[in-house]
Amino acid sequence: MNFPNELKYTRDHEWLRLEGDTAVVGITDYAQSELGEIVYVDVTTQGETVAREAVFGTVEAVKTVSDLFMPVGGEVLEVNSDLEDHPELINEDPYGLGWIIKVKPSDPSEAELLLSAADYETLLG
Repeated sequence: MNFPNELKYTRDHEWLRLEGDTAVVGITDYAQSELGEIVYVDVTTQGETVAREAVFGTVEAVKTVSDLFMPVGGEVLEVNSDLEDHPELINEDPYGLGWIIKVKPSDPSEAELLLSAADYETLLG
């Protein structure tokens, strides 16, 4: 499994990468492997402000549907439109082309509450 050190992680298996005043959010390599083949991504919160740890959308795999939780509170600026036709990008490249949303954090310091790569690996055991 791959857990890049420059990212922050949630206990619910989302990752966050700060890029200036924007945060990019997706699900981890572990999460996509546990879900299996992802067939649909549903994010209807674009333009909305969503609280930290609140649900911002869902991912649907062949076997299950899983909620997506906000790592930091903020306004959902953009949804990865490539996922509409190619949800499998999350399986193929969870930290790159498979990103899910871009957020303008309300309080960027909330990122400090997230797990480091080492802490996330420890959580997984």
